[in-house]
Amino acid sequence: MKTILLLLCSNIFMTFAWYGHLKYRKAPLFAAILVSWLIAFAEYCFQVPANRIGYGQFSAFQLKIIQEVITLCVFVVFAWWYLGEDIKWNHAVSFLFLVGAVTFAFWGKL
Repeated sequence: MKTILLLLCSNIFMTFAWYGHLKYRKAPLFAAILVSWLIAFAEYCFQVPANRIGYGQFSAFQLKIIQEVITLCVFVVFAWWYLGEDIKWNHAVSFLFLVGAVTFAFWGKL
């Protein structure tokens, strides 16, 4: 559970680092890059421990799949709440396919 919580925190920071500047498109590009790098440093402070703690309990493949699913969950909330974008039916179907991918990745552990 600790790995999952650290990955969740990591992905919240990284989503803001990668996409948060889209709300401030009039800001200079250099400022967006600098702020994004500072936020990304905080992301690494969660990501590296998450992978260190999780590796062994999960394989590297499983860690990556977990991270990607968390990334998409965080991004859906971010895009809806922060950027004001709508969630469409095809986004929901795509998410269901990802749940299928996770199921197959953890098939031996279910």
